Amino acid sequence: MSVRLEVSLGLWQDRPAAEVRATAAAAERAGYPCVWVGEMATYDAFALATALGPGPAELVVGPLAVTVRDPAMVAVGAASVADLTGRRVSVALGTSSTVVVERWHGRSRRGSATALAESAQVLRTLLAGGRGELAGEVVSTSGYRLRLAPPGGRLVVAAFGDRALRAAVLHADQLVLNLVGPDLAARLVARCREIAGGLGRPLPEVAVWSPAAVGPDGPPAGAVDQLRRGLVPYLAAPGYAEAFERAGFGDVVARARAGAPPAELLAEVPDAMVASVGVVGTPDDARAALAAYADAGVGTVVLVPACTDADPAGVGTLQTVRGLA
Repeated sequence: MSVRLEVSLGLWQDRPAAEVRATAAAAERAGYPCVWVGEMATYDAFALATALGPGPAELVVGPLAVTVRDPAMVAVGAASVADLTGRRVSVALGTSSTVVVERWHGRSRRGSATALAESAQVLRTLLAGGRGELAGEVVSTSGYRLRLAPPGGRLVVAAFGDRALRAAVLHADQLVLNLVGPDLAARLVARCREIAGGLGRPLPEVAVWSPAAVGPDGPPAGAVDQLRRGLVPYLAAPGYAEAFERAGFGDVVARARAGAPPAELLAEVPDAMVASVGVVGTPDDARAALAAYADAGVGTVVLVPACTDADPAGVGTLQTVRGLA
């Protein structure tokens, strides 16, 4: 296995909010070098990252929605976490979803691809301790610089479409892909190489977030059902839908495009679809999935462990997969 393994906190809505702290602690005990701290409907990402306290692992905060948080706000947050915990802190940016940006926060997602590129551009300067100066189409900042020490980490861009991939190539240390199997990952890596070649830029390191549920005899009880729920919003999404069709799941995609209710779709998502975009099954299954990602050009697999009554905080999955390294 030649991929680097990291861990992202799952933020599962069917689990106690505080369980993510146990997942982070388990990841560090198992020796994972990096823990990703995002946010959904519970903790603020910077608050949760700070609450993890000192520790050996690097923290990646995000992805943070670029049409909700401005670059100065992101830089202050990252530097605050680094100063208060003594950790190296990286930042991940993304465009997020219509539900989060427009319905929850009342902001517009118009120009989100432009906002992603502009935010990444100015954050490179801010996170290095420089003075931010940008009057962009969507994002602007002038005169601010960190008074705390720079957080020392990477700038990561979550991407899928061409404009976001271009922003990652131009400005990011790392590109991260969400819910993609090895075949789609290989196509996106190839597309990034094309973009990088056209821009005369190096290809950033590529990571993949991968739902994970692994045990000696297969996934822990209830884990695949939890991961299945995470796929439903993507079944009819552009790009993802076509990838699921190519993988042989066209019937489910057709039902999603026709407007079938989420509860009905959930019942129709097969276990094989979950496994196609994750590290799921026995240790041998996990080893094969990680090797396939490595062959696709992926440098880092970020495990998002299922957390269930059978495997609280995903501890078993994290220990099993770490044992494969």
